Amino acid sequence: MAHSHKSAALPLALAYAALIVYASLYPFADWRDQGIAPWSFLAASWPKYWTGFDFGINVAGYVPLGFLTAIAVLRTWPGTGPVRAVLAATLMGAAMSFAMEALQSYLPARIPSNVDLGLNSVGVLVGAVLAAALERLGAVAHWHRTRSDWFFEDSRGALVLLALWPPALLFPAAVTFGLGQVFERLEAAISEWLLDTPFIDWLPVRQFELEPLVPGVELLCVLLGALVPCLLAFLVTRQIRRRAVLLPLVLLAGIAASALSAALSYGPEHAWAWLSLPVQIGIAASFFVGVVLLPAPRRLCAALLIVALVVHLSLLNQAPESAYFAQTLATWEQGRFIRFHGLAQWLGWLWPFAALAYVLAALSRRARP
Repeated sequence: MAHSHKSAALPLALAYAALIVYASLYPFADWRDQGIAPWSFLAASWPKYWTGFDFGINVAGYVPLGFLTAIAVLRTWPGTGPVRAVLAATLMGAAMSFAMEALQSYLPARIPSNVDLGLNSVGVLVGAVLAAALERLGAVAHWHRTRSDWFFEDSRGALVLLALWPPALLFPAAVTFGLGQVFERLEAAISEWLLDTPFIDWLPVRQFELEPLVPGVELLCVLLGALVPCLLAFLVTRQIRRRAVLLPLVLLAGIAASALSAALSYGPEHAWAWLSLPVQIGIAASFFVGVVLLPAPRRLCAALLIVALVVHLSLLNQAPESAYFAQTLATWEQGRFIRFHGLAQWLGWLWPFAALAYVLAALSRRARP
């Protein structure tokens, strides 16, 4: 009997599905019944205005969903053949696209389209067929063997977190690699919620103003922010030489994501404007510390990871968001990134806490008899 396998494709497919839901239904406001059936768009005529870019993006946007869903089906239920996996992934993706288009009929800012439904379904089919082809060629089984050789059996959660770290960096951060800076916004949100209620007096009053980070503390935040995903990779990697390969790859992924974020926010000519002297020293120091920790045992990596996360979050949340950073947010929240900024922002806020929860859960599992 074939045994199921805990594939990282399943949580990644769910994460990508969340991205599609966010992009399809943003801004989640002004919901109303427009007096038509939510499936009436199926009988609509060909759109009057369309572009090749619109067609391409509707297909390309659903290709990863079809690919990840088909891989998840193939790896979770090994007895499922490629044809059934393609069929299951296509049906699930098409059903999701139909649900998104139907829900858009309740949003005055969105227009449901049968053409979008068809193109999305084609994208899912293309991704699923690509996954099935790779399965036929043995690429999926080769990845499974490679993953088993490189990583421990319980590495799925860490691999998902590592895959989500670069996307979390796409939302512009006030400090490079500074994920999890939530204190100031959380304080403002709680104050707004409790306004005009008796509970507003229960909220403690901050006796000091948040001060910008001095260069030395900024350097330390960059060092810890870059070191955290490296330690997470060390935690699930089997051998020192493979840790040595992953260390520069993780750091390069973070640098590339930060450069892409700056290019999208400020323009391509400012892609490296964030690479100040404290940031450069912090990245170099994280690489040096990572090299020193290459032979560290798993339990030590987990302990250091917890310490690094706690110190990083503590330092980062003692600093305010800069005025220049607020201008950057306006670009994201009002510009062409409006459908994606919220999800990337939430990912950047929650990633460190998800990593902390994962490490604590991993330690508790290993501590059980």
